[in-house]
Formats: sequence, C-alpha cells, structure tokens
Amino acid sequence: MIKDNFVRMFEDSFRRYWNLEAFTDYETKYTLTYAQVAEQVEKLHILFEQCGLQKNDKVALIGRNSSNWAVAYIATVTYGAVIVPILQDFRTDNVHHIIKHSDSKLLFSGDFYWDHLDESELGQVRAVISLTDFHPITVIEAALPIVDEELSIRFSLSKEIISPEAIQQLFDKKYKGEFFPDCIRYDYKDNEEVASINYTSGTTGFSKGVMTTGRALASNARFGHTAYAAGNPSKHLLFPGDRMVTFLPLAHAYGCAFDFLGNSTIGGHTYFITKTPTPKVLMAAFAEIKPTLILSVPLIIEKIYRRQIQPMIAKPPMNWVLKVPYLDDVVLSQIKKKLIGVFGGSFEQIIIGGAALNAEVEKFMRKIKFPFTIGYGMTETAPLISYSHWTKFLPTSCGQILDNMEVRVDNPNAENIGEIVVRGDNVMLGYYKNVQATSESFSEDGWLRTGDLGYVDKEGNIFIKGRCKTMLLGPSGQNIYPEEIEDKLNNMPYVMESIVIQRENKIVALIHPDIDACDEAGLDSQGVANELDKVRKEVNKSLAAYEQINEVEVHIQEFEKTPKNSIKRYLYK
Repeated sequence: MIKDNFVRMFEDSFRRYWNLEAFTDYETKYTLTYAQVAEQVEKLHILFEQCGLQKNDKVALIGRNSSNWAVAYIATVTYGAVIVPILQDFRTDNVHHIIKHSDSKLLFSGDFYWDHLDESELGQVRAVISLTDFHPITVIEAALPIVDEELSIRFSLSKEIISPEAIQQLFDKKYKGEFFPDCIRYDYKDNEEVASINYTSGTTGFSKGVMTTGRALASNARFGHTAYAAGNPSKHLLFPGDRMVTFLPLAHAYGCAFDFLGNSTIGGHTYFITKTPTPKVLMAAFAEIKPTLILSVPLIIEKIYRRQIQPMIAKPPMNWVLKVPYLDDVVLSQIKKKLIGVFGGSFEQIIIGGAALNAEVEKFMRKIKFPFTIGYGMTETAPLISYSHWTKFLPTSCGQILDNMEVRVDNPNAENIGEIVVRGDNVMLGYYKNVQATSESFSEDGWLRTGDLGYVDKEGNIFIKGRCKTMLLGPSGQNIYPEEIEDKLNNMPYVMESIVIQRENKIVALIHPDIDACDEAGLDSQGVANELDKVRKEVNKSLAAYEQINEVEVHIQEFEKTPKNSIKRYLYK
C-alpha cells in the first residue's frame, strides 16, 4: 500500500519547488511557477468557499489542455472535492449527461465549450467558471441550495462575489501581501476516498463514471518518480526540472497520470499544447522544448512510420541496401538518428500506451533500436497495470506487472489464453451510481476484470491477444482474435484502417481505404474494390484456415472513434 497521500504530494511539491517553472501554454508562452500555481489554487479555494462547496462535492472540468486546466484540477482535489474531468471530444448531450449524472456543483469550462452547452441541462451546477481567467460565466440561481431549512435561509451567490476582483480582495485580506511556502496547508483527505470520477470513452457505447481514489492517483504519480530508467537507480523516469510536452488529453487517465500528475508532483516543467496536436505542431514543439520523456499513443508513431519511413525504405535502391550486411546497419542507424531528432533529440525514451502498437511498426522500431516501450493499463486502474523500461522490454508484450499490482489469467484455454484480471493499489472503487456494472467488473474474489484476453509469462510480462467482447469463434470453436487480423490488414497497400467482424459464420473485413494512396494510383471505386480484394487474398496467405477473410466491405467514410482514437466497434457489428 502506497504511503504517499495524494493531497500532500501537491502540498510538498509547492513548498519544495516554489521558484521552479511548473506550467507553460506552448502557443502563448504563458508560464506559471510553482509559487504562482499555489497562489492560483488558494484563490480558487476561496472561490469554492464563496460558492458553498463542501468536501467531496463534485466539480466538472472541460476544456483544452492548458495551465489553467491543471490549476483547476489541483485546486479541486486539494480542497477535498472530487474532480470530474470531461473529454472535450464528447458530444454535447454526453457532456450534459455527465455533469448531471456526476451531481457536479461547479463547472470549469473553456469558453468554446460553454458556447455549446445549455444552462438548463446542467443539473445541480451553481456556477460556471471560465478557464480563460477564472471569471464567473454564469451563476445559476435555480441550482442554489437552502443552507438551513428550518430558518429557510437561501444561500446567496452572485457573479460579483466570485469575480476575480472580489476573490483577490479576500486573498489580500487573508494573507496581507505575504503568501509564502509555509502558507500551504491543505485539509487532510484520506487516500481511500474518491478523488476523481472519470467517465470512460469506451468502444462499447456506454460511458461509466470510474471512481478513482487518491491512493490510485498517488500510486501512478509516484511510479513516475521511482521507476528506474535503464536500470540505473540514480536516474528515474521523472526528475525536478524535467520537460514534458503534453498533447494527450488531460481528461484521459493516461495523459493525466504522467504528463501532468507525475510531473507536477516532482517539480517538472509541463508544456501544454493548447490547440489540436497535429504532427506539424508537435514536431515544432519537440524541436524547441526538447522533452526529456515523451508519452504517446500508437497513432502518432504509426503515422510517422507510414508517412515518412515506410515510403523511404520501400524504394528499390533503399530496399536493396537494407539486404546487404553492414550497409543495412549504417542505413538503419541513420534512420534511427533522424527519428530521434524528430522528437527533439533529448528524450530518454518514448512510452506508448492507450492501444496496441501495430506489429510491423513495433518490429521495425526494435530493429533500429529506437528507445521506446509499451505500457498497459485502463481508466479503471488510473491507468497503469504493467510497464518495462525500453532496454528490458520484451517485444510484443505490454511490459511487466507493477510491483504494487497482481495479475492472473482467468479461464485459460489450451494455449493458456484467458481473461487478464488484476488487483492492487491502482484499482478503482467502482462505477459511480452503477452497482450492476461495478459488480460485473469484478470477479467473485475481488479481482478487476480487464476485458482483455491474453497470457502472462513466468517473469510477469503480459501479452494481450484481443478483447473478450470482440473475440470470434471459428467453425470448430477455434478462437479468432480480430485485432491480429486487423493488424495485418492495416499494413497492406491502400488500407488506412479496418475492422474484422463475423456475419453468418463468415469473416468479413470492413476496410476504410487510404484515399490519398488510391487517388495517386488513379483508382476509381471499382479499382479500389479490386485492390482491396487482392489485399484480402494476400493476408489470407498468413492466416489459419479458420481465420480466412471471406469478404471485404469498403467504407469510404472513416470509422467513428472515441476521443482516444479507438474505433467504436459496436456501431459496425
């Protein structure tokens, strides 16, 4: 059990790293030191008091990654309230549902997102606070509570008493111009209490509120401080002053835990990409900031590989050179050097998570000894389950189970593949106001069901084969993992992405073609269909008889995805 208290981690960080730079909005260069973050947090605590916010009340938060997003999050959890981060890519009706379902009393919102929300659909929200400068956007009179029912005293709240000017006056009165490290005193909140509720963006169509404890958040954050880098105890993943470029959505558990929580509780400097993180934007940021650690999703790595590396190594001269001993090592070394430069050249490793990395891409990256590793986790474990440093990472695995977690395989088949179940410090309490879903997510003896099929080797390395809900059955009951077939399809010419499903006992591949490649080849609709049928036949050569793809269905439109770019499979059954 982790000894660090989640709230105390921020208190300690502010005091220890008072003069270091904490957050920067990359595009505007707006920067806050740890001292300035602490002051902003204290002012929001005063605002919370003015709004009648109580310990364990819920505070919703929606907006692009930014320094103020981070400040709002820290202020909420250090006040003892429960933060409800909402992914900005959720549809408006889903946002309304989450705000109401979570019983949120306050809402922090980016101005763009507020323009799309309906004030009458915010449930118990008393006030909406802008993430631009923390001014009150609106106060919702109908949502204000009765403080004392016997005396019929209604809580009085207005924009004026929670304006930045009014909050500044109260701050000045309280501290009399002297705000210093010893002023940081946050009320104690037990690690076993809920600190955040994250609503999942799963591929099954149902959004559930994951109740995450301070213990789970502290455990994940502390892991980044203590995990050995390259097996050297003198160098951990995160150190004071380390630079991180944050482009993963902070409302998602992966980006939140390490880009933000881990780095800000060790004195690191976090740079927030405050607009859409296109490859062009990211490459410029990496070149300027030169981050010391990079967290990514497979999509970023796969795009770089397919758009820059694959066309280069496919050219006849290069293809020939790569088959010549010694010459291939020279060329691969140059490719590695160029790729490291793309990411700024100063990073210790890239950690990839959120989804499986394409097998061909992983194989090539290993071949050139590119410093990357793959972690495994889920929102329900805040998020980490397994990890290994890139020098110890076993190819095709998801790393080793963490020291504070346990793993086992339930109902294994003849190949020892079954459902991965886990327990330990990182596991959630359950789903908010959803007893049935909570019960279904745990085994009878209290282990969390991940929903992933795989196996674990003797060293504790986890290997994922697919999802329980997507696994198909062959004609004689053989297990078919559609993700493995999709992996092969996605490496073929003219294929952008795919889904493999089963219809009337036939395996059908739904393929969204690479439109640019098809246009360059001058293919019409029939030509695309013909090329994709060739793809089907080629992939079938590498598949078992029971896995054979019987049909291809062309989808000109991209598949609809979750905010972390996973295809919503339930829409395409």
